[in-house]
Amino acid sequence: MATIVMVGATSGIGSATAREFAQAGYDLVLAGRNMEKLSRLGADLGIRFGVRTEIISYDALLPEAGTRLYEQIVERFDPDGLIIFHGALPDPAEVNRDASAARECMEVNFLSVVELLVPFANHFEERMRGWIAVVGSVAGDRGRQSNYAYGAAKGGLAVYLQGLRNRLAPRGVHVLTVKPGLVDTDMTSGMEGLARRIMASPERVARDIYRAVRRRSNVVYTPFFWKYIMWIVRLIPESLFKNMKF
Repeated sequence: MATIVMVGATSGIGSATAREFAQAGYDLVLAGRNMEKLSRLGADLGIRFGVRTEIISYDALLPEAGTRLYEQIVERFDPDGLIIFHGALPDPAEVNRDASAARECMEVNFLSVVELLVPFANHFEERMRGWIAVVGSVAGDRGRQSNYAYGAAKGGLAVYLQGLRNRLAPRGVHVLTVKPGLVDTDMTSGMEGLARRIMASPERVARDIYRAVRRRSNVVYTPFFWKYIMWIVRLIPESLFKNMKF
């Protein structure tokens, strides 16, 4: 059976997606910072679905962490797919006033992802097969005063994935950009009101990711209605948008 690498697998969306792929019979290589959680997740999936699971420690902020993770994986496995989940939603006020916090936001949400994508993209391109899926955010569709640093990182990632998809498609390698809206995870635990009411469960997002991978979709908004919400947001003229607060 195919082997899938999942980076940031202990996140809410990552764990749910790991279960979705394990249920379908895929062997999994799970990477992340919390080895205790990874061990529990891997053991549970192996017992529950009878798939092979391996765990590898990975911290996105360590120097050359992505390169080292890639080398560890290709020494032992010949992966068929890669899904990247890791990211962090920082305190906007801190990022706005502290340059080091802004830099860390970019490193976690954009630069560390690129560091992973470069070697894996080359690996799949050389073999002329495989696929890549990266979880971004609808926040990258337009800069908003509430989280524009995070949105800039996710927006840059979306453009990078567009170019990577264009490069790899002729080589038989597919690239999927996943754009979740609000998801009920640790990152959104403090949100209330309307935001809380329209949040999706990680399981809902995981099902959408699995279907999009199987269908070889290019971009998927999850839940689907975020595609139309962000279409409207992008249509608002800048002369009006700059005075709006949301």
